[in-house]
Amino acid sequence: MSNHSIRNIALIGHSGAGKTALSEAMLYSTGAIDRLGRVEEGNTTSDYQKDEIERQTSISATPLFSNWGSTKINIIDTPGFSDFGAEVRAALRVVDGAVVVVDGFTGPEVGTELVWKYAQEQHVPRAIFLNRLDKDHVSFDRTLQSLRDLFGTGVVPLQFPLGEGANFGKIADLLSGKVYTYKTGAPKAQEGEIPAEAKDKFAELRRSLMEAVAESNEELLEVYYATNELSKEQLVQGLRKEFAAGNLFPVLCGSAYWPAGVDLLLNFITEAFPDPADRPAVKGMRPGTTQEISRSAKDSALTAFVFKTVSEQHLGELSFFRVFSGEIKAGSEVFNATQKTSEKMGQLYNMNGKTRKNVDHVGVGDIGAVVKLKNTHSSDTLSDARDTIILLGVEVPDPVHRIAVTPKAKGDEEKLSSGLHSLHEEDPSFMASFDPELKQTIVAGQGELQINIILKRLKDKYGVEVETETPGIPYRETIRKAHEGQGKHKKQSGGRGQYGDVWLRLEPQPRGSQDVLEFVDAIVGGVVPGRFIPAVEKGIRAAMEEGVISGNRVVDIRATIYDGSYHDVDSSEMAFKIAASMGFKRIFKECNPVILEPIYDIEVTVPEEYMGDVMGDISSRRGKIQGMDHEGKFQIIKAKVPLAELATYSINLRSMTSGRGLFRMKFSHYEPVPHEVQDKLVSAYEARREEGSL
Repeated sequence: MSNHSIRNIALIGHSGAGKTALSEAMLYSTGAIDRLGRVEEGNTTSDYQKDEIERQTSISATPLFSNWGSTKINIIDTPGFSDFGAEVRAALRVVDGAVVVVDGFTGPEVGTELVWKYAQEQHVPRAIFLNRLDKDHVSFDRTLQSLRDLFGTGVVPLQFPLGEGANFGKIADLLSGKVYTYKTGAPKAQEGEIPAEAKDKFAELRRSLMEAVAESNEELLEVYYATNELSKEQLVQGLRKEFAAGNLFPVLCGSAYWPAGVDLLLNFITEAFPDPADRPAVKGMRPGTTQEISRSAKDSALTAFVFKTVSEQHLGELSFFRVFSGEIKAGSEVFNATQKTSEKMGQLYNMNGKTRKNVDHVGVGDIGAVVKLKNTHSSDTLSDARDTIILLGVEVPDPVHRIAVTPKAKGDEEKLSSGLHSLHEEDPSFMASFDPELKQTIVAGQGELQINIILKRLKDKYGVEVETETPGIPYRETIRKAHEGQGKHKKQSGGRGQYGDVWLRLEPQPRGSQDVLEFVDAIVGGVVPGRFIPAVEKGIRAAMEEGVISGNRVVDIRATIYDGSYHDVDSSEMAFKIAASMGFKRIFKECNPVILEPIYDIEVTVPEEYMGDVMGDISSRRGKIQGMDHEGKFQIIKAKVPLAELATYSINLRSMTSGRGLFRMKFSHYEPVPHEVQDKLVSAYEARREEGSL
């Protein structure tokens, strides 16, 4: 199939805007399916996984395809919850345009702005589909104004409804100058003329559209000034150019559940969305070098990007990829430039949810899937072995929600590790690792929903049930003043004894020192033989690793050995190691010790009406507001907050803002805990020691 007859689009938007319903309506309208599924009935093509059906929401980005006339349209239906933002980013990485689905009643929401930013960052052209215009209390004009307030005057309507809510059923199209009347369940409309009562609004909006298109095109501007008119062909030509450049954002409308307006959307996709040849060349690096190279659809060398990996029961791992140049044939050998290994391509597929269609090749500009690649993962680049390139991977956001897990059944540790690894392969924004400092397996992701789904899949797919608890906090200990003293270990129990004697000086180092310990050997005259000095350093480092006052790692210390003594027979490396550890702990307590806690930068995006509550909540968490910013109708609050106060923040923020607040977090630095917090941590540590639980 020629790349000129392909369109690659992603459906993106806030959760609940109707993206899955629209994908279903597109498949139904094109004849790819013969029955219109419903999300609430659990029978849509896109949301086919068990947890998606149970929760009635999209969790994964699902590739679909259909044909509209002679054009193949690859559709990626994406989740709307912010927990699954990485799925949206991955989809946008491989499409040539996006349809932003907006609920006609609620208008643009914080999730709308988030996915808009993702598309903007990747220079993906955006059209807008105003959905659910058949619902009560919708207002096309009000929602259109909200979109313009948020995204600028480049938002231009191509259509408007004749009637809303219970009176919806007709759409006026500014490009064709026709009205389209829909009946429930009929995918195609009846075409008619603009009625007299709508002609003034039609003329006003069409003139605004012509002006927006002509303003950025000198040739069309001359025509418009001369004739005060642009033909449909000129409008489409100019619109297509400015849409592809990211200057204009066309607005279409309808209701996916009828389906109404979907055929007009499909027409617009085939007429105005960029085909793969229109898009700029993708940029990458020559492996092993800093040389930047690019590939366009015209290049013959293979360049394909794996944007998603899923594990399907009875099938195995399925890799989804987009071919940016060249082609992939079933049975051919390709080179994974990211992993530096060859892969044999097995049977290739086009996918509609869980339905597979065998294909013998996937050509330039197309999206396909392949089963059971040995060493290929999401964000890998497949290329020709003789002309390699590595494309930039999908950006994975820092996790904002953490929990600790342990398997319920003894002996399931290996199954737990294997299952978590496989789930990370499917969703790289979910992370799991064993923290040797906290002695916990920590799973982290973008929110409570994502983590809950991951743990359910862990049980359903891999048979591992887990118990959860709040993760420990990686506190640190350090000192605020210098002190010196002796560490002596002497033991005689018949035969050879043990003797080690050191004098140490401890001093604070600047916070965040590159090496947590600067060890200084200041021994003069061999009072401690040189062969024992490394053991002294080992003893100090062991004590620092264990912690002194709270059981947390010690950092930012200079330790100097400046005196000591030894015994010709009883001294040994072990004796000096023990002496150094004992001395370090004793002296440390005289150095005004302090516990440090990790502080995180957070950035909270909320509608303005929640700003006061959110700022008050941050302050109650010992947070310090660093500044404010705004984008459209959303406020961005920047603050520094202790990690100990963020354990349930993603849950609380969602509750506080009715699901409309988003936040990001990233480690900033360590700083001393308040005195009362330190007292609690020290007391708890001493209690555990007395109980013998350490």
